[in-house]
Amino acid sequence: MLIAVEDISLTKKRLGIEIPSDIIEKEIKDSLERLRQKANIPGFRPGRAPINLIEKRFGKEVETEVLDKVIPEYYSRALKEADLKPVTMPSFDKRLDFKRNNPLNLSFTVEVMPKIENLNYENIKIKDIPIVVDEAEVEDYIKKLQYEKAIYEVAEKDVDMDDLVTFEYVDCKMIGEESPPSIKEQILKMGKEIFPLDIMERVIGKKKGEVVEFTTTFNEGCKSKELAGKTVDMKVMIKEIKRKILPAIDDEFAKDLGYENLQVLKENIKERLHNAKKEQAVKIQKAEILRKIIESHEFEVPEALLRNELESLMIQGTSDAHPTSEVSKPDPSELKEKALRNVRASIIIDAIGQKEEITVTEDEVKDRIHFIAERLSAKPEVVMKFYIARDGSLEGLRHSIYEDKVLDMLLSKAISEKGE
Repeated sequence: MLIAVEDISLTKKRLGIEIPSDIIEKEIKDSLERLRQKANIPGFRPGRAPINLIEKRFGKEVETEVLDKVIPEYYSRALKEADLKPVTMPSFDKRLDFKRNNPLNLSFTVEVMPKIENLNYENIKIKDIPIVVDEAEVEDYIKKLQYEKAIYEVAEKDVDMDDLVTFEYVDCKMIGEESPPSIKEQILKMGKEIFPLDIMERVIGKKKGEVVEFTTTFNEGCKSKELAGKTVDMKVMIKEIKRKILPAIDDEFAKDLGYENLQVLKENIKERLHNAKKEQAVKIQKAEILRKIIESHEFEVPEALLRNELESLMIQGTSDAHPTSEVSKPDPSELKEKALRNVRASIIIDAIGQKEEITVTEDEVKDRIHFIAERLSAKPEVVMKFYIARDGSLEGLRHSIYEDKVLDMLLSKAISEKGE
């Protein structure tokens, strides 16, 4: 039973619990009796060995098992009685001192979710975001599709910017040292990695058979250790020039993309662009609602949640960096501020969801998996395995759905105002 709650801070509590001796003794005796029915003791039939012999042989093991059972049970009861939601595992304040036929007194510290008083999230004013898709946007989208459907054909002509040019290795020299015998093979294996970003500008106007010279430096992350950090003078010859042929934008073009005619294609594109803009507008409005709620509710956040979010942001920043670029260290104060906002947002969403009794059903989880699978052109089983492999379960996905439902509810309660 709970005997004391000490406020170390708003998010850190010290709880004292006491487990009655009769409860522990009953669990021990019941466990010993079950063991007696199963144990094979020389000289006794199963279930006939004296209980004191069973206790002498298995007593310590049984005590450990019983404590492993009753301590978590009474810990959970204490949290429920104190109306606390833990965010970390408890830390026991002193060494476990258990004696038979004596109550077990425990003291432990745990970080808990803060309690947000006077939670207000209705009738929040947000800016109305008009959704407009003009013809120019539709035409630009169609041109992108046109370029994706382009084909190339060999042409005897000077090189233009949109041409596809194939080069053939001629020679190279490593600056500052004698070129090793394998340099040619190393270069050939790297293929397009050797070319600088402005290579096409250097070959504009040149013809098949002409030699192009350039100097390039390989970064330290180059897959060839022999070339990492080295600068080489390269010579390559233009082997072939292919010009880009764009298809005509007409009904046949639309049919090739799976639409009845060009007009139907344009209407579909307009709808897709409208939906994308609408989705972005909703995201902006939800972010605005959440920002206003956070600003109007001051509360302390658990150190563990803040620490975990900081680590997550640091890992994310490292993984997002390009492997060949220099990774700039983020400003610690900005990173901490972002982590604090994220944790506050998560706590606010959970609190509102609990107050509104929002839940996520198994069907909603399945629907989200199918939706993601459709967008990724993957099988639902593959998507499910990905989340389980990454998070260990589908709880991460379930919580994402939960947050979406809370934000949808907040948006439905907001008041949209037209901008100036």
